Amino acid sequence: MKAFLMYRDRDFDLGAPLPPNSEALIQDLELNVLFDAMALGDKYLHEVASKAVLQSLGDEAEVRYRQDILRDVIANPLLARFLYDLTIEANEVEKKSHAWGYLKSPSSILSQSVAVLHGFVALLKQLRGVGTYNAKRFSSQGFTAFFAMLDRELEDDYFVSIQDHINQLKFRDGVLIGAVLGSGNKGANYTLRKPNQQQGNWIERLLAPKPPAYTWSLPPRDEAGANALGELRDRGLNLVANALAQSGDHILSFFGMLRTELAFYIGCLNLQEQLAKKAYPISFPAPRARSERKLSSRGLYDVCLTFKAAHRVFGNDVDADDKDFVIITGANTGGKTTFLRSVGLAQLMMECGMFVGAESFSANMSSHIFTHYVREEDTTMKSGKLDEELGRFSGIVDKITPNAIVLFNESFSATNEREGSEISRQITSALLEKRVKIVFVTHLYDFAHSVYDKHKTTSLFLRAERQADGGRTFKLIEAEPMQTGYGEDLYNEIFGVGSFHALERSNSC
Repeated sequence: MKAFLMYRDRDFDLGAPLPPNSEALIQDLELNVLFDAMALGDKYLHEVASKAVLQSLGDEAEVRYRQDILRDVIANPLLARFLYDLTIEANEVEKKSHAWGYLKSPSSILSQSVAVLHGFVALLKQLRGVGTYNAKRFSSQGFTAFFAMLDRELEDDYFVSIQDHINQLKFRDGVLIGAVLGSGNKGANYTLRKPNQQQGNWIERLLAPKPPAYTWSLPPRDEAGANALGELRDRGLNLVANALAQSGDHILSFFGMLRTELAFYIGCLNLQEQLAKKAYPISFPAPRARSERKLSSRGLYDVCLTFKAAHRVFGNDVDADDKDFVIITGANTGGKTTFLRSVGLAQLMMECGMFVGAESFSANMSSHIFTHYVREEDTTMKSGKLDEELGRFSGIVDKITPNAIVLFNESFSATNEREGSEISRQITSALLEKRVKIVFVTHLYDFAHSVYDKHKTTSLFLRAERQADGGRTFKLIEAEPMQTGYGEDLYNEIFGVGSFHALERSNSC
């Protein structure tokens, strides 16, 4: 039995290696905040969330398949959590039955397997019951196929048959074992036999003459004889015990895979419910083909920031369709990095089949997502900060492919304006030639303005502007690059918004 709730035609591989750029993505996009929100303290949910979010899907059809399943989960949260709880209970059934698993004899293995199978049958009945009575509540292709599989594989006759086998394997009337004499008159080919079914009702069976048989009774205190009989019994039970243990492992494997795949959706459900309590909107994005250049949103916000900020987080609108280069300039603390992170988060969440933090969002799929953020000064570095930045970008170049996305945050600003701008120009020009999509936050005015002059029609230029609320908040607007720096921001903070430019005008007079 297969769940196929993550992919249309294969299982989700929890052991698959993460992309080589995962560590940088986790750090730069603050993904651990997202994973913690999805897990709510559950280590297993955290592990599944971290693997699923970072393993982007191949195309927009796979994204829509997973989105539809997530819509069903959000529409039926209690049923989804009940299904997930069944998979956890299956794991507990297996653990409890193996509490005395140090006994490795065929008899102990058989007893354990019968207990496990008995518990699994009860859970399978509940699992099928959810589908039987609630299948109409789910409309996604994934859940429809899942419930149809349960109905097909877990018929009533299956449960009757398996319960009959369980009752027989308890051997309340002893075991019937056949054997032959082997070399040296030693017993060989021990085989468990099925007892003949007695005919008639219980009175007829009680009064019927017994078949002739050779019998031998074990003396009450014959420990050696008891051990010998136990050894003979284990030889006959060996094959059956192993077969039953494998059957239990097969069912446990099914519940384990179902738990893994449902864990992703339970994590998404946890996140959705927390955002709903904070009154933040979510939407299912519209994925587009990799070859296109699409990026448009309304009210796009940083999901991770909502769990860290004491104040309300506001979103931004962006329309970068048919653009392969987005440059963001403006004042420090103006929300540029937050916007960059919101784009990266939305792209990752879209590509793994999740909803995003926005009123609406649409973007083309990518081959890979890379981040190149400015790092804090490391006193252990043997080379300069610029060398460190170039070294990290060299690692990105080794892995980058066409239709990738690179998010730059204040990159190559460790040197002077002229040198940093020239490095940025050369790197971004090479990336654009290789069909790589770029979102670049920068204070390098010379670089930003040269891109504005050369790539105006294929680029989008955003600028962080103070709002008319005393300068407490910023919003990104579409505008040509403006030269800013920390000195200006500090001056405005001390003397008031706009003081720096007023000073420039008075000096020019």
